[in-house]
Amino acid sequence: MLIDFVPDGNLYPFESRWFDSSAGRVHYIDEGTGPAILFCHGAPAWSFLYRHIVKNLRDRFRCIAVDYLGFGLSERPPGFGYTIAEHTSVLGELIDHLRLDDFVVMGHDWGGPIGLGAVTARADRVRGIVLGNTALWPIEPIGNRAFSVIMSSRPMRRRILEQNFLIERVLLAELKHTLSADEADHYRAVQPTADARRGLAVTPGQIRAARPLLERLARDVPALLGDKPTLLTWGMRDMAFRPNTCIPRMRATFADLEVVELPHARHFIQEQAPDAITAAIAKRFP
Repeated sequence: MLIDFVPDGNLYPFESRWFDSSAGRVHYIDEGTGPAILFCHGAPAWSFLYRHIVKNLRDRFRCIAVDYLGFGLSERPPGFGYTIAEHTSVLGELIDHLRLDDFVVMGHDWGGPIGLGAVTARADRVRGIVLGNTALWPIEPIGNRAFSVIMSSRPMRRRILEQNFLIERVLLAELKHTLSADEADHYRAVQPTADARRGLAVTPGQIRAARPLLERLARDVPALLGDKPTLLTWGMRDMAFRPNTCIPRMRATFADLEVVELPHARHFIQEQAPDAITAAIAKRFP
């Protein structure tokens, strides 16, 4: 199942590209020339989340932003489980397909584990890392785990599938004063039906179910990527990935870390502080 939606060229002025992975057809954009940056979104977003940053950086960098299977314009293939481990594997295939080398990877939300999970096996090809409001270890806070349990319950799963709860009541509720009506519709339009939202419905449960992958990342990232130049761009008002808990853990993970605090941003930092993130990336990776 592919999504029958064509983004507005004024809002998303990029050429759509496609990769036939072993699991299904993956949509991505590949804009500009220069050192490559791979942008990895979280749930319930898609590559549209990075549009401002890509537009700002594509005169200096080759900017690649991917939609995971089940998200954005990518396929919803039958039989795909939409687990974090599966997304990680497919992203690794795309990295190899594009023959990326000496590149920067940026991960946000689940894009942190997915992006870094894909590059731990390709660490010698990574130039640097950018992370924002994510975790690379098992998620223990009771509030996050309670969210996982509640969102995975049958009634809430029905609301995710039938009422597009994660788009309407999570993403758009936070960004209601940031997005135009047309921009908000671009988040809705790529998740138009209950069948299209199956990938969304899986992600809350992955907070608990992806523990083996997160435990492996907690070991592998410091060992294999811990010496890479790393930039942290952090929304300081995020209630899910609290800075007082997450930033010290990131400092312990990466030896060469620069932290840029985004004081007015919450979780969806690419929408709330794109210019600050752009400037930080350009400065960190000239």
